[in-house]
Amino acid sequence: MTKLQFPAPPPVTLPIRDSDKAYAVARIFCVGRNYADHAAEFGNQVDRDMPFYFTKCPVHMTRSGARIPYPLATENYHHEMEFAVAIGTPAFRVSEDRAMETVFGYAASLDMTRRDLQAKAKEARKPWDISKDFEHGAIVGAITPAADFGKPGPQAISLLLNGEPVQRAHLSDMVWSVPAIIAHLSTLYHLGPGDLILTGTPAGVGPVRPGDVLYGEIDGLAPVELTVGPKE
Repeated sequence: MTKLQFPAPPPVTLPIRDSDKAYAVARIFCVGRNYADHAAEFGNQVDRDMPFYFTKCPVHMTRSGARIPYPLATENYHHEMEFAVAIGTPAFRVSEDRAMETVFGYAASLDMTRRDLQAKAKEARKPWDISKDFEHGAIVGAITPAADFGKPGPQAISLLLNGEPVQRAHLSDMVWSVPAIIAHLSTLYHLGPGDLILTGTPAGVGPVRPGDVLYGEIDGLAPVELTVGPKE
């Protein structure tokens, strides 16, 4: 057996509500511009032909309740409240009618963004991975099993910044529904247990500063909480 030069990193996991087991995260996919009002606040149009995606490394995920340092290399750090879908069974070229059968559960999450780096990359027509995929770039709450949550749609999604409401919508406001996202993404990847999909953010995104406290809620799910510390 080959010995490792360095210790293998521990698995990245999320707690499951009312369970002594954890959900091991394999990949994190994120859907862009999935709320029309959010696209409009940045002067963008929603692509209604198909969803588009970016990814975040699981090692950059942080559990809800953490206190993190203000991130490196940015002066415009933004919050984006999102509904996360945790896949539980293999999904390859699954139909929309069968897509929900592949879901293990759901969680409240934050897609954190270095907005100034994203803007510079867009202006230069370069990839903007570093604006999304960085340490503590995804904050995710405990997973609620799908059977305990019900069908996504009427539930409210909201975010408080230092106790003040900044984002609020309903899951039914998403341009691409959960089954539509899973069905389309399963034509691009062999989805399976451990795949986490962040489904986009409503309007109202904005800057986060050292000392700020974020508290996000989605009806029926455990909240997602984050405290931002000083710059490193």
